[in-house]
Amino acid sequence: MLHLGIGAFHRAHQAVFTEDAAVATGEDHWGICGITQRSAAVLDQLRPQDCLYSVLERGRAEEQIRVVGQVTEVLYAAQDAAATTSLFADPGISLVTLTVTEKGYRRSAEGGLDRADPVVVADLAGGSATVVGQLVRGLQARARAGGGPLSVLSCDNLAGNGRVVEHLVLDFCDALPAPEGEAIGSWIEEHVAFPSSMVDRIVPATSEADRAVVARALGVEDRAVVVAEPFRQWVIENRFVAPRPAWEQAGAELVDDVEPYERLKLRTLNGTHSMLAYLGALRGHQTIAEAVADDELRGWAWRFISDDVAPTLSADGLDVIAYGEQVLERFANPALQHRTTQVAMDGSQKLPLRLLPTVRARLEAGATPEWADLAVAGWMAYVVRCRDRREGSFVLDDPLAERLRAAVGDRTDAVGVVDGLVQVEEIFGPDLRDVRRLRESLAGHLEGLL
Repeated sequence: MLHLGIGAFHRAHQAVFTEDAAVATGEDHWGICGITQRSAAVLDQLRPQDCLYSVLERGRAEEQIRVVGQVTEVLYAAQDAAATTSLFADPGISLVTLTVTEKGYRRSAEGGLDRADPVVVADLAGGSATVVGQLVRGLQARARAGGGPLSVLSCDNLAGNGRVVEHLVLDFCDALPAPEGEAIGSWIEEHVAFPSSMVDRIVPATSEADRAVVARALGVEDRAVVVAEPFRQWVIENRFVAPRPAWEQAGAELVDDVEPYERLKLRTLNGTHSMLAYLGALRGHQTIAEAVADDELRGWAWRFISDDVAPTLSADGLDVIAYGEQVLERFANPALQHRTTQVAMDGSQKLPLRLLPTVRARLEAGATPEWADLAVAGWMAYVVRCRDRREGSFVLDDPLAERLRAAVGDRTDAVGVVDGLVQVEEIFGPDLRDVRRLRESLAGHLEGLL
């Protein structure tokens, strides 16, 4: 299998599931070739170690270390573009998986390919710098080689992530010159499946202290350590057209419809994570566990889950309250040291998936999403704090950072900040900016936070 975006999450989640499936079934042929997207750092860490690395699993009471050997090769997309493309044509590859984060797909505000993005434009002219460009150029190579069917499985926090990737890939094909685009588009529709999946495991950034713990335990230095909580979950749409690992033998759930699980996780876990990150950081809490230990913040997070999220998911038939209790218990694990500022990154990409669907659903039901609004106002206050740079630790790490600073401008009043930020259509769309009661609710919360 080929994996695009071989960061810490993939190595702590899908790679572990794949190795456990191999152990359970005796099928030892599922090696992973990982393609790092943003830098050569992962390649520099893994190659000198024969792609071996350790997972430091930290629970409240104990920690465990395991060495994972499922990754067999690592390439850097920017340096190995031709090799990446040629791998798609390898008949031994039957599966491509992705963890490239929300912003890695380079979507427009309308949900399609952002054709105004200069890197996307360069890819349409023959390049393969973007993930979607890599997929299409690779699938073209497979088609030319007469290759067989291939499954492309997204493992990113996107609702309907399989359909999102399929739409973007076919949109890329549509943007190519007609003969070229029509040919590869038709081949993809006939030979490629895009199942969706929902993934869940908390994987905080690795520190030098974590590496020192592993070095003492194993007696060797591991520069590629990943840290994770004991909990892990993977729900996969059972829609494949080519061989795959027997992940169900390692605890994954194969289902007909992933969407209810996606909504539950995005709105409950990810939404609460973002809420605690922004409000926690504003209060000076360094980690999510510290934020959950703040009784007032934990109370707000619980009201967000019980009062705003749960009513929006009642039709899915899942126990939102029990899941929410489990989520807060997991967040309270002090061993993970998941930094609030790390979770706060890329807010412009996360809010439309994690918080705003709850806001919309509650507004459509005629209710005021009091606690979801508080979470969104927390993000707005965080943007203002980053703009003012009152504290050196507050850095607006976001692909729309300049756009957000311009939207806030020199405004210092809550109403003005809300009016500026809700105009960012990539986040709030055309439907929320003129909802008066939403703006008034946001301004009320933001005034107190500022």
